[in-house]
Parts: sequence; structure tokens; C-alpha cells
Amino acid sequence: MIYSFSSVLLLLLLLAPTVAWSTPKDQSQPANVAETVDAAPPRPALPYPPNRTRPSRAQVAALIPAVASRYGVEEALVRAVVAAESNYNAHAVSSAGAVGLMQLMPATASDYGVSSADALFDPQTNLRTGTRHLKRLLNKYNNDYGRVIMAYNAGEGVVDRTNSQVTYLETLNYTEAVINNYRRHGGTAPTQAALKQVRTLRGVRNTGKARRLLKKYLDPSLLSLNVKPTLSARYLDPSLHEVGPKSKPMFELETSVIR
Repeated sequence: MIYSFSSVLLLLLLLAPTVAWSTPKDQSQPANVAETVDAAPPRPALPYPPNRTRPSRAQVAALIPAVASRYGVEEALVRAVVAAESNYNAHAVSSAGAVGLMQLMPATASDYGVSSADALFDPQTNLRTGTRHLKRLLNKYNNDYGRVIMAYNAGEGVVDRTNSQVTYLETLNYTEAVINNYRRHGGTAPTQAALKQVRTLRGVRNTGKARRLLKKYLDPSLLSLNVKPTLSARYLDPSLHEVGPKSKPMFELETSVIR
């Protein structure tokens, strides 16, 4: 049987709704991106403060003398660290996951037998754990308050690796703030050398930053140009310098490097 072109076209149009049209899958794109891309590991949830009334500053301050005495740490140092770390907020949580009054990381607290981050919201537990940590640092660094405070903030590894030459701005500011607070609370241990070191390290940091900026924005070759006159000494007088198309520059820059 022979069909005309128009009849064939009409037949196709009538059948079109029932025909499943498909296009070849683009082999350059995966069917499911998740099948080929490893999902980023979920970020651990931060500890969440307990649903109870937060102790007042006065209540926290009243706990410090007994804890400091128990572990043989100056009360003024404990107060200074609490003020710098949490401003007496027992429910404080940092973006890194440090918890409570003395902003303890759960991993650090576990070294002292505290296995639950939630337990660190308890003022007594937090103060005891943080003060024990301070005592260990004081023993390790021979009561060098500057090194102890730096290590409390930046970690012992950083202090040891840099031979106490920590240049983190946060650590330098923290160390200075804690020492000043310690003095205000009647602390008597020598801290002047530590403050001097902080200011020296801050200067080193600023100098290094300035050098990096110069290196980034200033062409070093400009610092090694020699200047030589192109005319005789008589014509170095600007009033005698010839004007016009035949004039010569009074100076030329040589690109040879001065050694």
C-alpha cells in the first residue's frame, strides 16, 4: 500500500502524544553529581549551653578563691584568664568549640578527666579544669607568666615550636590583656619582661607585614638604579640647560645594580 506524504505526516501528528521522545544522555555530565563528588564531611555541632539560669558574675567570682587555693595558682591569674576568655560568662561557646568560663576545648578537658563538653558549662567543673591546666603550664614553663599565658591561648605546640616567639596578633593581644588584668587584680609575679616581649614581637610582626607589602607593591628594581649626568658639569645648572627639540635630559638612570 502506498501512502502519500501528507497522509504519513497526518498519521505521525495523531500518534505524537503517545510516543515517548527521548534524547541521548549527555555522557559528559553524570546523572547524579552526588555520585561522583565526595560530600564534605559535616562540621561537628558546637556544644549548646544548658537550659538553666546562668550564674552571675558575683557567683562566679565567689568560686575562684577556693579553686585557686586548691591547685596552688594565684587567684589574680585565674581571675584574669576568666575575664579575658569569657568575661565571667559560664555559658560562653566560641566558634572553635571552646566552652565556659575558661574557654576550654573538650579535648584539653579530657586530659583532666572531663569527658563531656556539657560538663564544662558547670562553673565549678570549668574552673577546676582550667586552673589545673594553668598549674601544669606554670610547672612546665617554670612560672614564666608570659609563656604560660601564650600557651593557654595559642597552645603549647606553638610556643615550643617557635621558642616562645609567637607572632599571632590574637595571642599577643590576649597575653597583654591578661597580664594587665592580672596586675589590676593584685598579681605580684614579674610580668614586665613578658610585656616587653609582647611589644617586641608585635613590632617584628608589623615590620614583617611592611616588608611583605613593599615586596608586593613596590618594584625592587627601582631601588637599584644609579643616576649619572649626561651633560658636562657646566650644563648641570638648570639656567644653562638648552631648551628645544635638540635638548638632552640632565640625568639618565642606569639599571645596573649596586653591590
